[in-house]
Amino acid sequence: MTGKAKQEVISWIKTIIMAVVIALFINFAVIVNAEVPTGSMENTIMAGDRVIALRLSYLFGSPERGDVAIFKYPDAPEGETVLYVKRVIGLPGDTVEIMDGNVYINGEVLEEDYIKETTMGDFGPYEVPEDCYFMMGDNRNNSQDSRYWENKFVEEDDMLGKVIFKYFKKPAIVK
Repeated sequence: MTGKAKQEVISWIKTIIMAVVIALFINFAVIVNAEVPTGSMENTIMAGDRVIALRLSYLFGSPERGDVAIFKYPDAPEGETVLYVKRVIGLPGDTVEIMDGNVYINGEVLEEDYIKETTMGDFGPYEVPEDCYFMMGDNRNNSQDSRYWENKFVEEDDMLGKVIFKYFKKPAIVK
């Protein structure tokens, strides 16, 4: 191999290594990538959609009510990380209660134009601890969320990022 060919190969190897390093940095420090396997967030996010969340959203600020976020599932088996996508409903210090098809935050009805249908059942009240969040799916009647978890709240350290867009829809299987 000539000197010029060697330089070209080395240049390509350096470029590939740099691309891999940048991709890994972006994936582990800037964004979170997740698939939504169920219809718990319909009609906002459909089953099979993939979403990208920005990690930096919560690096410089706290989650806000209404954010759709990716977080570590609080009831995951020890040593496992399971990612969930749900909407932030209760903030630290809030009292959350679900009655007569409405969500109440500190006694006030939460306006929710994003839910799929009226919520069935009464739940709560739940007192959201400091540095924690109460999460619910938009498809309330088909969502395993804070209402049903053993550990009802998601700690702020487990909030990975705010969903900024969905980028892929898994094609339906036609039989």
